[in-house]
Amino acid sequence: MKNQYEERLGTDRMLPLVFRMALPAVAAQFVNLLYNIVDRIYIGHIPHIGTDALAGVGVTTSIVILISAFSSIVGAGGAPLAAMALGHGDRKRAGKILGNGFVLLVLFTILTSLTAYTFMKPILLFTGASEHTLPYAMDYLSVYLTGTLFVEITTGLNTFINAQGRPGVAMLSVVIGAILNILLDPLFIFVLNMGVKGAAIATVLSQACSAIWVLRFLTSDQASLRLERSSMKLSGRIVLMIVGLGISPFIMASTESLVGFVLNGNLKQYGDIHVSALAILQSAMQFASVPLTGFAQGFVPIVSYNYGHGDSQRVKSCFRIVMTIMFSFNFLLMVLMILFPATVASIFTNDEKLISTVADVLPVFLAGMTIFGLQRACQNMFVALGQAKISIFIALLRKVILLVPLAFILPRFWGVMGIYASEAISDATAAVCCVLIFAAFFPKILRKMNDAKA
Repeated sequence: MKNQYEERLGTDRMLPLVFRMALPAVAAQFVNLLYNIVDRIYIGHIPHIGTDALAGVGVTTSIVILISAFSSIVGAGGAPLAAMALGHGDRKRAGKILGNGFVLLVLFTILTSLTAYTFMKPILLFTGASEHTLPYAMDYLSVYLTGTLFVEITTGLNTFINAQGRPGVAMLSVVIGAILNILLDPLFIFVLNMGVKGAAIATVLSQACSAIWVLRFLTSDQASLRLERSSMKLSGRIVLMIVGLGISPFIMASTESLVGFVLNGNLKQYGDIHVSALAILQSAMQFASVPLTGFAQGFVPIVSYNYGHGDSQRVKSCFRIVMTIMFSFNFLLMVLMILFPATVASIFTNDEKLISTVADVLPVFLAGMTIFGLQRACQNMFVALGQAKISIFIALLRKVILLVPLAFILPRFWGVMGIYASEAISDATAAVCCVLIFAAFFPKILRKMNDAKA
C-alpha cells in the first residue's frame, strides 16, 4: 500500500517539491550547526582561558567528526536504498534496510566509544593538543563520548524519515536538540561554572532528546516505514549494500577528520594560535557545508525514488535545480566571508591577536570553497543513483589524494600559509574533477536505467 507522503516524490511539481523536501532539512542542519558553533562561541568567551579552551575543543573536532561519520554509512547509504525500494513498491525490503541500519549504528557506537576512550590522550596529542590545551580537550571529549549512541541514532536514522517524504518531522528532531543546547550551554558553562565540561554535558543532553524524538516517530503508527524488531536480524546482503553505498559519504565525512589530524598536527609547530584559528575556520566552512548537507538530505530521496521508479525526466529535472541552487548559495556565502574575515573571527573570540590571525588566513583557506557547491551537487547525485564506486573515488580525491600531500609539501615553500593554501587548492581541484566525471557518467547511468525499464 502506497503512502501519500511517498507518492508525492514521484508526482509533485519538481521545483516546489525540492524546496518542500530540502528547506526543512537545511533548516535542521543549520540549527544542528549551532551545536558546535554555540559551544565554540561560549567557550571562546570564557574569561582568561577562552583562547586555549577554544583550541582544546577545536582539537576534539576531528574525533567528533570521525565518530559521526560512521552514522553516515547508514544515513547516507541506507536511506537512498530504502527510498529506491519504496519506489519499486518493495516495502518489506525497505523495512529490512532500516532495521539492519539501526543495528549497525549500535555496533558503530560500541566500536568508536571504546576506541576513543582507550586511546584518548595519545589521539588528542597526535591531533594537535599541547600541554596548555590538552586538559580542555580531555574534559570535553570524555563527556561527549557518553552520548555517542545519541549522535549515531539522530544522524543515522533521521534520513529515513526524509525517505518517507516527512522532512518536517526530520527537521523537528534536530531543532529540538539544538534549541535545548543553546539554552543549556550558558547554564552549565557560566552559571554552574563548569566550563568546557559543561558545554559537553549540554550537548549530550540535547542529542539525547533528538534521538528519543527520532525513535519515537520511527516506532509509531505515524511512520509509513517503521522500525520493527523483526527487521533487525542482520542480513549479510543488506549490510553489504548499505556499507557499499554508504562508504562514500563515510569517506567524505571521515576524511574531514583526517584533515583535522594533519592540519592541526602541522599547525601546532607554528603555535597554539593557529590551532585556535583553524577551529574558527572550520566553523566558518561549516556555515556553507552544513546547509549543503541538509539540502542533499532533501533532494536525495526524490532522486532515489524516481530512479527506482524509472523516471529519467524527473531525475534530470531535479539535478538541474539542485546544481543551480547549491552552487549559488555556496558561492555567495564564501565570497561574503572572504570579504569580511575579521567579522567572522569576532563572532568566536575577543582576542585581537586571534582575530588578526584569522583575518590573514581565512581568504586563502576558503578560496577553493567558492565552487565547492558543484562537487556537493554531483557527489550526492551519484549517491542518490546508487553509484558507490564513483562516489568513493570522488570522496577520496579531495582530502586523501590531494589535501594530505599538499599539507606536507606546500609549507616547505610558503611556511604556515602553505598549510591553509592546501585546503583551497584541493577543494577547487576536486570540484572541477567531480563535475567532469559527472558529465561523462550521468548520461550513461540514465541510458542504463531506461534500457532496464524497457
